[in-house]
Amino acid sequence: MINNKITIGVSVGDINGIGAEVIIKTFDNPTMLELCTPVIFGSSKLISYYKKLCGSDMPFVGIDDVSQVIQGKVNIVNLWQEAPVITPGRDTEEGGRLAYSSLKAATEALKAGDIDALVTAPINKKNIQCQDFHFQGHTEYLASVLGGEPLMFLISDALKIAVATGHISISSVGDAITESLIEKRILQMEDSLRRDFCIEKPRIAVMGLDPHTGDGGVIGTKDDEVIAPVIRRMFDEGHYVFGPYSSDGFFGSGAYTHFDATLAMYHDQGLIPFKTIAFEDGVNFTAGLSRVRTSPDHGTGYDIAGKNIADASSFRRAVYDAIDIFMARKEYEQLTENVLRPQKIRAGSVAAAEDEPDMRDMEG
Repeated sequence: MINNKITIGVSVGDINGIGAEVIIKTFDNPTMLELCTPVIFGSSKLISYYKKLCGSDMPFVGIDDVSQVIQGKVNIVNLWQEAPVITPGRDTEEGGRLAYSSLKAATEALKAGDIDALVTAPINKKNIQCQDFHFQGHTEYLASVLGGEPLMFLISDALKIAVATGHISISSVGDAITESLIEKRILQMEDSLRRDFCIEKPRIAVMGLDPHTGDGGVIGTKDDEVIAPVIRRMFDEGHYVFGPYSSDGFFGSGAYTHFDATLAMYHDQGLIPFKTIAFEDGVNFTAGLSRVRTSPDHGTGYDIAGKNIADASSFRRAVYDAIDIFMARKEYEQLTENVLRPQKIRAGSVAAAEDEPDMRDMEG
């Protein structure tokens, strides 16, 4: 951290998407500089292009290295000197190459401690593929550089959802769901909810895999034979974990509001309800890493790129959450360094296990 002020690194994502636009709309507000010092890894020419497109007057300073960051200013680290060929809405090879250049530099700065947290603008997972980037997405790449066991955690005030299997084909999900994986994900979620969100005794709901959680084996046996036993054992061991629940009734009835977080079995089972409920202010947080990384919960937005109509709410919230999580981790580390000194950590949103809602009428 530079000069005791939170420094937020930003990767620009695909230059032909809405990344630069939502970055500019976020930091065009001078009050953001009271919260953090942004360091954007890209080029002054790229930001100037989108500033003109957005009609923005956002001031910035161009620097050649992150060591030159100026507090209280929007800093642009110039990674490339040539003017990029910007074609909003187009999937291009150059878009992927420059997206990787930005992400690589920002991640290295994060690992070195030159920035405190990283907010990533959306990439195109196809055009970014190259010899050095052969990952399904940001999550897997960051884990390879930073170490740790990554967990995709979608967060908002209304709902927090983690996914057990992440970026894998739906045809592979069934085989990937094992007792050890479910237990690992629950423990990861508990750790993150304590360290990153100051929830001392988190309540976690676990989704079933099959429709109606298998209907007693009529539709499938994975829920009864794999998922439910893990939940029962962990509950008996003192973890506030409940389920498995059928996702249609669980989200449709609003039962998710009774829990601090939810574990979905696969990507769409978690992201569809999350984006339905919390699209404008939802954030993708990569838990389990040694450093803090967040991103907006939307993609490159090629269909609206270059039209100055992109909503920056999710990206702005990603910046706020990166700051909050970074500060929460610092506080947690301070509290746990001296465990003999009484300290207050606020309890979960619903503390009593006996308040568990009745799920028997939620089957679709």
